[in-house]
This record gives sequence, structure tokens and C-alpha cells, in this order.
Amino acid sequence: MAHTSYYSCMENQIAELLQNSRRCAVLTGAGISAESGVPTFRGEEGLWGKFRPEELASMDAFMANPKMVWEWYNWRRQLMGDVKPNPGHHALADLEQIMPSFWVITQNVDGLHKMAGSGNILELHGNIHRNKCVKCNQLCGEDVDIDPDNIPTCTHCGGQLRPDVVWFGEMLDPVVINRAFAESEQADVFLSVGTSAVVHPAASLPMAARSEGAKLVEINPEPTPLTDLADISVRAKSGEFLPRVVEIVREHAGRG
Repeated sequence: MAHTSYYSCMENQIAELLQNSRRCAVLTGAGISAESGVPTFRGEEGLWGKFRPEELASMDAFMANPKMVWEWYNWRRQLMGDVKPNPGHHALADLEQIMPSFWVITQNVDGLHKMAGSGNILELHGNIHRNKCVKCNQLCGEDVDIDPDNIPTCTHCGGQLRPDVVWFGEMLDPVVINRAFAESEQADVFLSVGTSAVVHPAASLPMAARSEGAKLVEINPEPTPLTDLADISVRAKSGEFLPRVVEIVREHAGRG
């Protein structure tokens, strides 16, 4: 991103909003993960190219052929094994350390916010690195390797393990989405970062925050349905833009 007076102005405006904020919530989407090289798994060539994600990421698919579903998820985990958080992830983790209340609400399942150091995270669609029971939903940790030919079972009820992600046709965890709306509605600044803002219910969170008086800030390379509604909307990648915002916030905090 060329550093122009326009971006400098936007950086300072957003930094000022954050400095004056007591509660901030952030919604992140595929864009921030794409900056780390996380694949979308759509239109892939090779072994899995003939399948659509909808054909593999569903309870029907798992019940029909759990081995194939786990082979796909193991392949996905392997591809994501070398992916690391980018400066955008780290900037959000830094803001959590600076601000009184700061929550990351993410649509991504890659776990990169946690890897970057964020602690207050609401994962709307789960986490691809975790497993849970297909019957009782008991979490079974992140360190369980899955053999598709011998899928481990739950120690509580004996159900097979599945990835802890929200599949097509499933509802979001009500505890997680309700907390996401609560944090959004209590925020005085809401950041929408790297998300197209079209997938609901996540796309409703910025508007919920705005309806309660929050300042709405969008950081995304392309315009979205939020663009004309945001108080500040910047066409930029988060990894290039957010670190400078954090730097300005820190500079002003140091002067204080």
C-alpha cells in the first residue's frame, strides 16, 4: 500500500476513535486470513477439486462417509500447517493489550487470532484444529490425530469425533453468537476487517453495533454493503494498514 496523505489521515482518525474508546469489538473474515495465504478450498484442483465444500462439510456427508470427510479435513489441516498470523492479526492482538475491553469476533476457523496472541476471541464458525463428538458435542482437544480408517470415539458417549466447525445446515453455537451480539451492542467502536459483510448472522453484527451508537470502521480492499454506512471506510489490507494505527495509538498513550 502506497503511504499517502489519504491513508495517513485515515490512520489518525481511526487511532483517535480507538484512543477514546472504552469497548471495542472487531469482526474479521476471510480477507485477513487470505493475507496469510490461507486457501479458500473452493475451486481447488487435484484430488478434491471435483467436490464442492457443501458436499463434504455437512452432517449428511459425515454420516454417509466419515472416512472421506476426515481425509478431506486432514488434507486441509496439512495445507494450513505452515500458515502463520500476519501483521493484521498481530495488530489486533496488540490492541487487546492496549484497550480496556477488546473482543475479536471471527468467521474464520484457522485459529490464527489465537496464534497471534489474542485472548478475547469468539469463533463463530468453530476451529478446524479442534475436534468434538458428533453426538454430545463434547470438545476433545486440539492434539488428537485422526486416522480416517479408525476414527477415535468420545470418552463420554462413544460417538465418533468430528471437526469442531459449523457445517452447512447447522446453526451457530447460541452461546457464541449471543455473546458476539452482546459485545457488539456494548461497543463504542466496531471494526469490520477483511469481511465481505454478506454472510449472516455475522453480517448483522456491525449494524447491531451501529444501532446502539458505535462508530463503525471498515477496513477492506474492496467495497462492501457496509461501505456507505460506515463512519470511516478504508480500501486497504489489514496487514498493511492496522500496524500503523496501533503505532499511533501507542505513541499517543505514551504521551499521556
